[in-house]
Amino acid sequence: MRILGNNKGMALLLTLSIISLLVAFSLELNRKVRSAVFTVASARDRTALHQMALSGIHAAMAVLVEDKMKSETDTLQEDWSDPEIIDEMMAAFPFEKGRVRVHITDELSKIQVNAVVKFPDKNTPNNPQMLLWERFLINHIAEDDHFEQIEPVTIINSLKDWIDSGDDDAITGLTGAESDYYEDIESAYGCRNGRIPHLSDLVWIRGVSRELYYGVGESTGISEYLTVHGIQIIGDSDFAYPGRININTARLPVLTALMPIGSEDFAQALVDYREEMSGDEYVNDISNPTWYTDVPGISALDGQELAEFQGLITTASDIYRIEAEAEHGDSRQVLNVVVQREQDRESGKWKCRILSLESL
Repeated sequence: MRILGNNKGMALLLTLSIISLLVAFSLELNRKVRSAVFTVASARDRTALHQMALSGIHAAMAVLVEDKMKSETDTLQEDWSDPEIIDEMMAAFPFEKGRVRVHITDELSKIQVNAVVKFPDKNTPNNPQMLLWERFLINHIAEDDHFEQIEPVTIINSLKDWIDSGDDDAITGLTGAESDYYEDIESAYGCRNGRIPHLSDLVWIRGVSRELYYGVGESTGISEYLTVHGIQIIGDSDFAYPGRININTARLPVLTALMPIGSEDFAQALVDYREEMSGDEYVNDISNPTWYTDVPGISALDGQELAEFQGLITTASDIYRIEAEAEHGDSRQVLNVVVQREQDRESGKWKCRILSLESL
């Protein structure tokens, strides 16, 4: 059989090969273009959501500044704490798409972890704060069987050792923990020996399990009731942590920890008194710093117990946590910001300074 003496077959194969390459190139180019468009669109959406959340943060700061100019006390009866008022404010923002939700909480409604040491001494234990911690942990542990093996005294002594400095060879009590303890465990690390800057430090401290810190099952973690904010600058370089808790805004577990052993029911009485309403109006005025003396049962505290309670409380705060959640379609971004209200020395005007910002 004679082989065809022309190049038509070869030309056909070459043409098909070129077409295949062009199709493959076109498909890959299309994929890359679509990927680039998606990436740009995602970046655009993230930027838009971030800016929307930031607008919520700034709106909340404006509310807090306005509140400061109205009152010296801070309570849950005020606009900054009313979800409906905050939602109405955010609904007035002309977002083309999506929405922003804002939630404000008083950071001084929580227990200050650094206050277990008497700064600026750095080593002296703050006994009233340590007793506050003891009552708080005992009450929290009693609520769930998951925590029955946890020993409050171990946590409290180890917390004090984690924060104090200059005495790495001396543990607090029999259950404290300095560097020798932490360096002897499998994942060895040193003791901080300084104030705690981030609340999550607590999971590194002897006795504090992740379940206790974050919560397990239906039980909330202790982190919800604690704060590292509230530093007080003294002079040029010293500082302290007063650790006073705002009873106008504190949640029930914190109020319960403020009460002497055996008087825990008075905490619920405080909550009921400050939240009692008639229609849309609050019944009781809690703007007076001594309003708690009008609460039934508080007068039953003896002089020393009342003095200890008064030494741990305040009715004002300038440190707040603002959570702003921006949503658009299936996308969302959350900004968690802690701010401090302070007065400008030159103008005398109040403003909010950002202490920390976390994007979730």
